[in-house]
Amino acid sequence: MFARISTSFAEFPGIFGESDPKGGAPIRVNLNEFSYKKGAEIFGEKEPADYVYQVATGAVRSYKLLSDGRRQIGAFHLVGDIFGLEIGTEHRFTAEAIIDTTVRLLKRRSLELVAESDAKVARNLLSMTTSNLRHAEDHMLLLGRKTSLERVAAFLIEMDHRSTAAGILALPMCRRDIADYLGLTLETVSRALSRLHDLGILNFIGNNQRQIVLRDRDKLASYDLQH
Repeated sequence: MFARISTSFAEFPGIFGESDPKGGAPIRVNLNEFSYKKGAEIFGEKEPADYVYQVATGAVRSYKLLSDGRRQIGAFHLVGDIFGLEIGTEHRFTAEAIIDTTVRLLKRRSLELVAESDAKVARNLLSMTTSNLRHAEDHMLLLGRKTSLERVAAFLIEMDHRSTAAGILALPMCRRDIADYLGLTLETVSRALSRLHDLGILNFIGNNQRQIVLRDRDKLASYDLQH
């Protein structure tokens, strides 16, 4: 379920940068804001990629359903992240709200028109595309070469680098999501997290154990570096 919150002319941070290099004023475009309940679909695989999205609050997962029914999560999108930017005309993944989430929508054609006349926006789009490709390559290597403990360690390091909270790693996703992102079973993820806890690398806060304190980042990184 979703609901439109607002329609307005506003900045779309992350692509347009600070200002228009000609006039010095921020580039403003027509944005729609929608709210989605936990588990609601934002867009589906193979649907037309007519919009680009940015997480305003909450978190989003992008995934594919495999032929055997398993779910493979390709990416998690956190506050400020831009997603749904495709090379082709259709979405390659399905996107869902992990928790109650608000996203900004920008028409893809509007973005393309700005990029055609603004070199900075074009560079930002290229940089974002390159970053997405790098993430896909890193994820492929993670799935293909690392042990379960190394995969979980790599995931925690990734989330730590992306976290804006000081001291506490607050994960919006559940362990099932983590398992489907890492290509592991739920039980294997739980064992790996318990192992890292027993080694003194992390502590859990709260009953659902989604709030984590990383006590020894250097030791955690040493597991990520193993092959």
